[in-house]
Amino acid sequence: MKFSDFSFTTPIATAIRQCGFTEPTPIQQEAIPPLLARRDLLGLAQTGTGKTAAFILPTVQHLLRTPGRGTVRALIIAPTRELAEQINEFTRQIIRHTRLRSIAVYGGVGKQGQINRISAGVDIVVACPGRLLDILNDGAIDLKSVDTLILDEADHMFDKGFLPDIRRILRALPATRQNLVFSATMPGEIRHLAEDILNRPETVQINASRPVSSVSHCLYTVEQGHKAGLLMHLLTSEAMDATLVFTRTKHRAKSLARKLAQSGFKATSLQGNLSQSKRQQALDGFKRGEYKVLVATDIAARGIDVRAISHVVNFDLPDTAEAYIHRTGRTGRASCTGDALSFGTREDNRLIRLIEQSLDGRMSRRNTPVNSRLHAETHGFSGSDERPGRGARAGRSSRPRSNKPGKRQVFGL
Repeated sequence: MKFSDFSFTTPIATAIRQCGFTEPTPIQQEAIPPLLARRDLLGLAQTGTGKTAAFILPTVQHLLRTPGRGTVRALIIAPTRELAEQINEFTRQIIRHTRLRSIAVYGGVGKQGQINRISAGVDIVVACPGRLLDILNDGAIDLKSVDTLILDEADHMFDKGFLPDIRRILRALPATRQNLVFSATMPGEIRHLAEDILNRPETVQINASRPVSSVSHCLYTVEQGHKAGLLMHLLTSEAMDATLVFTRTKHRAKSLARKLAQSGFKATSLQGNLSQSKRQQALDGFKRGEYKVLVATDIAARGIDVRAISHVVNFDLPDTAEAYIHRTGRTGRASCTGDALSFGTREDNRLIRLIEQSLDGRMSRRNTPVNSRLHAETHGFSGSDERPGRGARAGRSSRPRSNKPGKRQVFGL
């Protein structure tokens, strides 16, 4: 199947062609037809499967074929600033040959500039719930013309406590509209929300909460104080072109990135204590290859769309197996291969068993190099200056694999 089979309007087809993509991903194949028919939809899919394009392309098609330019007719709600910016960036690529306009609305930056752009006329708003509700309470945005509502990463919005805000936003929308809910998992609260807002929805499920098949999973068993040395050893000795490292706390992300940079690695951090401009600089620098290592907390687990990530390192294991799947889904995207390396302590054995159940098999075990501790001591970094988290967590590693794209090009956003 090809994108030309969907008979998109010329501006959309041109934008798709200019992006260099021809073949839709499975969720795009399944979701786009009912969305073009203006059906409500419940989409269950992990990150990296292409759901952004699955909902943006039909939405833009509808906007081009109906009157009302300059009024907010499509509202997309996302849980993080990074995800909102990512969706808006892709939207702008698709509408570049039209007169439609879009905006990303989130906190951490000045509100007045966003209000001014909304007042000047926008068709698509991609928003985080808190800032959108703030602007709505100011009377600075009119949502009475919204006829397409999209909730992306709904389970993550529940995790962040956004559901009360979302319900307040829903009360400002017209009763008649198309509704889309996308989620990687379906906890009870999200199922209740979906039942409340979806009208006889089409359900599309593409390997929800399952690991990406193009990713290998390996485990190092290592003491907490030796993790940094192991990471530095691997960065030095393996072909790790673009590495995303996950830590449990903001302080550890900042501290680890600083120590790596001081030791000569091109590293930076992405965590909640940074201003929005600093967060965007870090992410943009990582995308451009200025930084080879991005150390992040889980704030980045669902908001990063960088296809060239070769390795994901779980410096600290996450709380759940599902969170592990979300993290490791950052690599092995768009017909590429990738490696998930986890550093695990003895205290992590129960969680490791749960993760391996979700992987339907054991992670490859790798011995911790004896010289990794010496490596850390040589660079003056044993990890002893880190604040303790809620318990030592760690994970696994993997042999170096290529992250070169395969022969087929797919639309993997």
